[in-house]
Amino acid sequence: MRMRGIRRLGWVVVLLLQAVAMAGYAAPASPFLLLEASQMAAYKAAYAKGSASEVKQVKALLAEADQVLATGPYAVTFKKQLPPSGNKHDYMSQAPYWWPDPTKPDGKPYIQKDGLKNPESTNLKDSESLTKVCEGVKALGLAYYFTGEEKYAARASKLLRVFFLDADTRMNPNLSFGQGIPGMADGRSYGIIESRHLTEIPDALALMNGAKSIDANLVSGLKSWYKQFTQWLLTSQIGREEGNNKNNHGTFYDVQVVDYLLFTGDKAQAKQHLENQTVPRLASQIEPDGSQPLELARTRPWNYTTMNLQGWVELALLAPKAGVDLWHYATSDGRGLRQAVAWFRPYLLQQKKMERPDVAPTNNNTILALYNHAGRIYPELEVAKVFALYPDYVRVPWAF
Repeated sequence: MRMRGIRRLGWVVVLLLQAVAMAGYAAPASPFLLLEASQMAAYKAAYAKGSASEVKQVKALLAEADQVLATGPYAVTFKKQLPPSGNKHDYMSQAPYWWPDPTKPDGKPYIQKDGLKNPESTNLKDSESLTKVCEGVKALGLAYYFTGEEKYAARASKLLRVFFLDADTRMNPNLSFGQGIPGMADGRSYGIIESRHLTEIPDALALMNGAKSIDANLVSGLKSWYKQFTQWLLTSQIGREEGNNKNNHGTFYDVQVVDYLLFTGDKAQAKQHLENQTVPRLASQIEPDGSQPLELARTRPWNYTTMNLQGWVELALLAPKAGVDLWHYATSDGRGLRQAVAWFRPYLLQQKKMERPDVAPTNNNTILALYNHAGRIYPELEVAKVFALYPDYVRVPWAF
């Protein structure tokens, strides 16, 4: 009997050791932040049943994800240029709308041409690399969600580790040298809008819940990076300047701060930020008729009004996770998101045209994606009438 008891104890010890070992690898389930779990589940169920529309879209997703399998990895350390800090781990980009001054021998300091992109700015690849990582991981996450194939999660893990965590290649959690202007500034607050794609990653992790490759070490490492980056956003001079910007830059600063605080588990600070900074910002950006004067004044009014509304819809999707309702908030004189969304309706219904066209080509993809989300909240939009005019646009729950 004594030997039998010892054997049982031995097995208990073995099982406990196995549990401890597995705890180091099994990541806790990540919640959706911008994506809606019920909509994603319904789409997945329709796909599993063989619904033609859903099958077609998932096939397109898988084709995109298969391409991502063969690309990258990416890292800010791969660039040829050296940031002003002398450290290639620091992100670096050049302001896109600034050009050499033809009256100066060396063109410096550069001068602004709003809405006209200087091709020279594309020579720095950090912004492109960051975007490719975020969009690539999202595509891989969606592919895993619909198929359960580990190869997609494994590639996502590789991309994330190289860009954010591996000692030789990781990006330092700051944008101190974003959107620099030759002859004027090494970095500016406006560069922070380039990191808005980082909001794709928390939802991609949620899409890959249960994948072996998305282990606890990866998730905890990413959350640590995001915490450091959020702290930089909130405390650095450049970060605070971006938070004080009045137009879409301020909106997407709020999107990032709230998303990252929720991702790292700080709901209290996310709520505080929404109430103290985001709600007052809405009143300063949106008129009672729903128009956005700061964006309409730009050389690309349609592009910037739709882009800024994207930020507001994302904030409205995030806010309930912190106990705040932006969908139905309105000031005493009627300024609110409901009016901002409705402002676009006569343009989409082709009843009105913009007074000034954009100086560069644009399209309706962003605003239609936003109507797909907002239509569930505001039935008076009658979005079916809008989408009837755009039969080539496909409504999917993961588009913004």
